[in-house]
Amino acid sequence: MATTPSGYARAYRASDGALELSEFFAPQRTSSTALPDPEPFLRNLTRGVFEVLAGVRDVDQLARWLTEDPYRRLVTRSNLAARARSARGIPAKRPMHAILSARHSSPADGVVEAVVIVQGPARTRAVAMRLEGMDGRWRATSLAIL
Repeated sequence: MATTPSGYARAYRASDGALELSEFFAPQRTSSTALPDPEPFLRNLTRGVFEVLAGVRDVDQLARWLTEDPYRRLVTRSNLAARARSARGIPAKRPMHAILSARHSSPADGVVEAVVIVQGPARTRAVAMRLEGMDGRWRATSLAIL
């Protein structure tokens, strides 16, 4: 990486010297020290996911918090839940869930692995997540509802 007189870093591809723009526009990793406490994010994302599955929140509202893979999986699961509600004639209603606990650990800088325990009217569930610091904020790179 070379630095220009104005102080901007420029990356060159070794083979032909062309400017490698993908390094500038790709998501940039962020250190844990530059990120906020992950626990409020974990709780809010969990609430949002259950609202999406209940049909009272649009999945696009969570897109900025998720990377592509968990987003697509949530879209698929949301569509299946909507079909099931439609087939049974059950209207969408706001879920009544209580977050019992949120535990997290950091296996590497800028990475948090967590599990959030959620109690619903019928059963208690766990939501496992992996967060990574990207572009100065937390984003979920993996999401599983157990």
